[in-house]
Order: sequence, then structure tokens, then C-alpha cells
Amino acid sequence: MTPKTILRGALGAGLALLAALSWSEQAAAREITDLLGHTVHVPDRVNRVFGADPPINVLLHTLAPDLMVGLSFPIAPPARRFHPPDMLALPVLGGAFGSGQQMNPETVLALKPDLVLAWKTPFMDVAGKKDGLDRLGLPVAFVQLDTLADWPAALRFASALLGREAIAETKAAYVEKALARLAGSVGRVPENRRPRVYYAEGADGLATDCHRSFHTEAIELAAGYNVHRCQQKDRMGMERMSIEQVLAFDPDLIIVQDRAAMKVIRDDPRWRNLRAVKAGRVHGVPHWPYNWIDRPPSVMRALGAQWLAGLFHPDRFRFDLRREVREFYRLFFGLTLGDADIDEIMAN
Repeated sequence: MTPKTILRGALGAGLALLAALSWSEQAAAREITDLLGHTVHVPDRVNRVFGADPPINVLLHTLAPDLMVGLSFPIAPPARRFHPPDMLALPVLGGAFGSGQQMNPETVLALKPDLVLAWKTPFMDVAGKKDGLDRLGLPVAFVQLDTLADWPAALRFASALLGREAIAETKAAYVEKALARLAGSVGRVPENRRPRVYYAEGADGLATDCHRSFHTEAIELAAGYNVHRCQQKDRMGMERMSIEQVLAFDPDLIIVQDRAAMKVIRDDPRWRNLRAVKAGRVHGVPHWPYNWIDRPPSVMRALGAQWLAGLFHPDRFRFDLRREVREFYRLFFGLTLGDADIDEIMAN
């Protein structure tokens, strides 16, 4: 079933009328061009916004959590204390087309957002997604957020829409500086000098993603050699591996996305023959408020890639963990972290 069919059946004639009436109450005061080149009419002042995808959820958290009408995915209990009260009280509305829990159009309309922000990715039917969202009768602006290099433009674009320019520029500049620092320190390390890395996903550690996937971009930015060499096939990723394949990879390091997999890797005797396990080079990815590497792919990669570069190339990339974590969380989330907070974040 296509995205067009899903939303066409869900909306119906009555919902289309409700959408038209909802939008007619608002005067479209300005015309903007989104990051896909679409012309969008938006109110002069946006007071309520819905992020239709998980990466957009993170974008709005960093810029305007007080303007959000709902979440595209639930906040995990351990992450709640890293979110402002405005976000904790929001309903989980789901996302549009393959973004986890599917949104209910009627519920979104009932919250009367002035604007919908949506994620453009090459693994979604953008035309169908736009058509479906347009049926809500609300202005929809698309944002490109696949790679970390997309984030400075996205931050500047969204901040101009939401009237948050004053806080966005320093965030965009941080991402640009992090990318430049990574490129200057480790970007030219030849492949034969890069540590061989297996990205263990799933509760058993037997799923992973291609080296050319946006799910593993942080490993590439940090000059790691992802042992699963291939092109990304779809948005979800997490290609299944056998333990025999992982043993054949025999990586120098293992980066673990799921906490449950840490126990498997530690306790299952089949993993003990790997050089990474023998050397104690198995590292869990910090998760809160969002995963530092992936799921959702977000601005957290600016911190996560630096953390990985410090693990992969400590002689080339000096990484003061506590100083950088404090700065990042202060800048992007307005949080002041103590040592105990950082210990908790890194405990994964």
C-alpha cells in the first residue's frame, strides 16, 4: 500500500473539509522556499509546529521545544530528565510514512499546528509524502537531514521559520567546526591505517549497516573502517549478520548500539575469539537524550563522531570528554551537566 493510499483512506471528504477550514482561519503572510525548493506559504508568526519525523523531533528540541504540538516518537524514561517540561507533556503523534508509529491525521489537525516540518530522505517517496501531508491542509516544509553536513543549513532554515535565529547560529557553527576539526585531524588517514570497526546493532548484536549508510556516518567521519562494505539499500537498515560473518570480520573495535547486546557480547563464548573482545575494545554508544550516532540520525553525531575519533585515533584527535559533553549539552539543550550526569550518560 502506497503512502498516498494510506492517507487518502484515512482522511476522507469530511477531514479534507476540516483541514481547509483549519487553514483558512490563518492568514498566509509570507512565502518561503523549503530545502527541497518547494514554495510554501506560512504564517508570519509560527506558534505551533509539528515535526513529522524523528530527526525533525530533535531539530525542534534544539530550537523551539515550546512550539511543538506533539512528538513523532516517545521519550524513553531514562531520557526524560534531559528534556524540558514542555516536551514531556506532549502527546506522541507518530510520524509520516515509515517514521515509526504512524500518525493519525485527525489527531494532528485537532492540535491546530501552523506548520508541519518533514524529513526528506532518498529512501522515502517524497512526492507521495508531500501529497499526503498537503491533504492535511497545512503548510508543509521539507528539511534535508540525512548527513551531519545537512544540519547547519537545517538549523538556519528552521530558525528563520520559527523566529529563533538568535540561538541557531552558534549551534550551526558548532557543527561546522566539528566537521572541520574531524576532517583536519583524521580525514586524511588512509584506509590501511584506520581501525576495523563492527557496528553491532539489535539486542543480539547481529545486525549492522553499510559503510555508506547515514546510520554509520559517524564511524566514517571519525576515520574508522566499517567492515560491512556496501551501499545503503533502504532507510531502516540493520542488515542481519551471522556470528560466522562477524567472526570473519574480526574487527579491531566493536561499537554497540543496543545495551542488551553488550551483555551478549560479554557472555556468549562465540564472541570471545574476536580481537576486539580480547582487547577490551567494545564500546557502547551513549543514548541520552538521543543516541550519539544513530536512530534517529541527528545533530548528536557532531558529538558522537568526535567521541569515536578519540577512540579510534587518540594520537591524532585529542578529545576532552567532559569538557566537550558539557559544552554540547549546554549549547544544544540548555543543560548544565555535572560529573555525575556525564557518568550516567556514558554508563551505557
